[in-house]
Amino acid sequence: MKVHLRTFGCRANHYDSEAMRAMLVAGGHQLVDSPTDADAAVFNSCAVTSAAEAELRKSVRAAARRNPGLRSIVTGCAAALDARRADSPIAALPGVSDVIAGADLPAVAAALGLVGAGADAGTGITTGTSWQSTARAVLRVQEGCDEHCTFCVTTVARGANRSRPVESLVAEAMVLAGHHEEIVITGIHVGSYGLDVGTSLGALMETLIARVPRVRFRLSSIEATEVDERLFDLFVAGDRLAPHLHAPLQSGCARVLRRMGRHWYTPATYARAVERLAAAVPHFGLGADVIAGFPGETDAEHGETMALVRSLPFTYLHVFPFSTRPEAPAAALPQHLGGAVISARAAELRALGEAKAAAHRRRRIATLADVIAATGGPGREGVTEDYLTVAVPDSVPRGTRYRAQLQEGQHPLILRAEIAP
Repeated sequence: MKVHLRTFGCRANHYDSEAMRAMLVAGGHQLVDSPTDADAAVFNSCAVTSAAEAELRKSVRAAARRNPGLRSIVTGCAAALDARRADSPIAALPGVSDVIAGADLPAVAAALGLVGAGADAGTGITTGTSWQSTARAVLRVQEGCDEHCTFCVTTVARGANRSRPVESLVAEAMVLAGHHEEIVITGIHVGSYGLDVGTSLGALMETLIARVPRVRFRLSSIEATEVDERLFDLFVAGDRLAPHLHAPLQSGCARVLRRMGRHWYTPATYARAVERLAAAVPHFGLGADVIAGFPGETDAEHGETMALVRSLPFTYLHVFPFSTRPEAPAAALPQHLGGAVISARAAELRALGEAKAAAHRRRRIATLADVIAATGGPGREGVTEDYLTVAVPDSVPRGTRYRAQLQEGQHPLILRAEIAP
């Protein structure tokens, strides 16, 4: 069978898709790049914004037009929400035969007529594979989230926090380290790892670093205030844990954070956490998610967010215009803002984020970096330890890790990473 696999959204979805890819390859099936050439397609969906769901529906419709005989299976977060909706808009799309909530590999296998898919016993978390299709591997350590941010539907779609067993993670990381130079630790709420089984993310990272040789580990998105002393010491050590933190901020205003349901930090505690890390670690990469135009956000409250972002050592921002999700509590909040106001505030934040990113790139000119070549072919790119995208020489094969001297590139957004002497 020829199968087209398309992934939307976060690294947790990427991990699920890699497990699906491994399942298909092990079953002797062929993965194809275009739905036109496929017998079946699997769309691994995202529901973080209304735009993400709209893109999914557009892609499924386009695939059906290009290949009227295509059978489509939709999985992931949007599929989980669809199962709860009376009208089931995804199930009604042309060519869709199955809508499978979350990342249920056995259900995907059954829908495709395959056998042999599995999941970690008792967790519902799909197992990984010996290698992945990207240069940098992804290891999902937990599933679900116990928080209830008012703008988010992830808890509805993914359920409560479930941590994977340490020995399972060590075994998978050992195999991945034989094929990849970097392993990115991911999940839905990564910082909550271990809370359900009496351990912590810091303890897990100590174990992985001690028992899995050589490979560089990177944390994906975790809360700034969840960096405990064990994680802090690993960041400061600087040899095995990449000096990079993506710490969701969402708002720099305490009142807006309370309306968002983000009760575990304030702008002040967030600032102290990230400033401490940035002061202790040279060339620290610091990113954040920020929501523009949350319901009821005043001009002054937006100004507080701008001021906090301006004051902190961010090296990039991911800015999200507020998106109403019908299943999220924020949909019922009063004082939803108009699209023009939301767009204008998002543009302001993006401009500030771009200025922060440009300043960090300038600081990195003529410094050394630890680079992994992430893409191949002409115009290949790599990723530094502090999460800069850099141009990689054509002589460096995809997946190679090397020490580089960073130089100013022709494109202002991308430095050149020449091989260091």
